[in-house]
Amino acid sequence: MAAFTHDGIEFHYEETGSGLPFFFQHGLGADVSQPFGLFKPPFGIRLLAFDARAHGRTQPVGPREKISLATFAGDLLALIDFLKIQRGIIGGISMGAAIALNFALRYPDRVRGLVLSRPAWLDRPNPWNVKMFALVARLICEHGPQRGLERFLQTPAYAETARLFPDTAKSLRSQFEHPRARENAVNLERIPQDTPGADRSHWTGIRVPTLVLANRSDPIHPFEYGETLARIIPNAEFQELTSKSVSVEQHGRDVQRFIEDFLDRQFLKRG
Repeated sequence: MAAFTHDGIEFHYEETGSGLPFFFQHGLGADVSQPFGLFKPPFGIRLLAFDARAHGRTQPVGPREKISLATFAGDLLALIDFLKIQRGIIGGISMGAAIALNFALRYPDRVRGLVLSRPAWLDRPNPWNVKMFALVARLICEHGPQRGLERFLQTPAYAETARLFPDTAKSLRSQFEHPRARENAVNLERIPQDTPGADRSHWTGIRVPTLVLANRSDPIHPFEYGETLARIIPNAEFQELTSKSVSVEQHGRDVQRFIEDFLDRQFLKRG
């Protein structure tokens, strides 16, 4: 298992391929298997990702007060420094997109390109996410994962989500099924209330090639969040993904196609 130590925590990371480094970070409650399962790097791309603190095989959780998007971006910088990489393409899915955006704003000289897939934050928290993830965290902490899930399935909030957004409901259920659900509930309490940056005018300072991906029918990742980011970030490209509630398989094919095309044209000059 590849790992590096930073801030008293052992971070698990993985990589595959060789060439231009592309750091592609996972979403809330997920781990490196998410980006590696969604994207297979083409020739000339080195794909890297790490389990954020309080996620996956990264242990221990560390101080509760350090669970934040800014801290996670600092952890990413520590990995990049550990690997002795000067600049790379920085990207992520959902929470990973927020980490990537925070990183690009704070460490612009380390960023060669930016990929924001299914953003779940703008310059303010998403109220729906704050409400739902706080509910999940409270039920896990008060009743444990198994009984907490039983109670969650009985709530009107879950019933409405399952009716309108079945894949989103599945994602929320998975938070109870994680093997470290109780330990990692702190993520669900703190991260949805955070923001990658409190002033969207700063996005106009991003000067690297940027790709924004978004899908409809997903309250965790509102389509208009992607549209807003792509409109404000100068010369950002925007692509619509098939919603996972429509087809998980097509969603995955879309992610692969759009990112691979972006990397080919902007960095590998093959398109």
